[in-house]
Amino acid sequence: MDTEAQHTERDRSSRDAAEADGEEGSRSARSGGWSLWHKAGLLGLLCVACLLLVSTFVMQPFLIPSGSMEPSLRSGDRVLVNKLAYRFDSEPQRGDVVVFDGSGYFGDDDYIKRVAGVGGDRVVCCGEQGRLEVNGEAVDERYLFPGDAPSSVPFDIVVPEGSLFVLGDHRSASSDSRDHLGSPGGGMVPVESVIGRADWIGWPAGRWTSIDRPGTFARVPDPGGAHG
Repeated sequence: MDTEAQHTERDRSSRDAAEADGEEGSRSARSGGWSLWHKAGLLGLLCVACLLLVSTFVMQPFLIPSGSMEPSLRSGDRVLVNKLAYRFDSEPQRGDVVVFDGSGYFGDDDYIKRVAGVGGDRVVCCGEQGRLEVNGEAVDERYLFPGDAPSSVPFDIVVPEGSLFVLGDHRSASSDSRDHLGSPGGGMVPVESVIGRADWIGWPAGRWTSIDRPGTFARVPDPGGAHG
């Protein structure tokens, strides 16, 4: 028997087996690498989908485009709009800061203003005290821009049911319900056009804060005469 030939054959077989194992391991490593990339990509897509769902149905960021709501909100602020605030039979309240779709009556854009009157309210400016009056009650609007009057344009309106009368806090720099009193809809915002309530200033970081409903309208009676 040729012993040398047998050893050579075994050595060759061992090398072939080792190379096969190496190639298999390499394929496994490559396969595992692709699997990780696929998982990472899938996770990224799921995160994007979740963000889109939250933005569509729960909380949406909104960029403040002007100074019409100063000093409460500044141009460049990003607020978080609660899109569930007025679902489940809830409706906007006086003093709420709301974002609404102004298409067809304010302009083809989204706007942010403060609710001054809800359905059935009589809103007058300016009353004997030089203030905004709602259902005969003068309100102290401490959120107004320093030096601004409640309105340079007199008005006396009754808000239709299912609508809102809205004003900017920086009255001298705000185009709001007052500017559309003679337009179709009389400057009123349909409740169904409200996108949500601005609840937080989320950016810049130094201005993180909640946007709370002020006590300004606490003493205003309901349209029927009882205090709400």
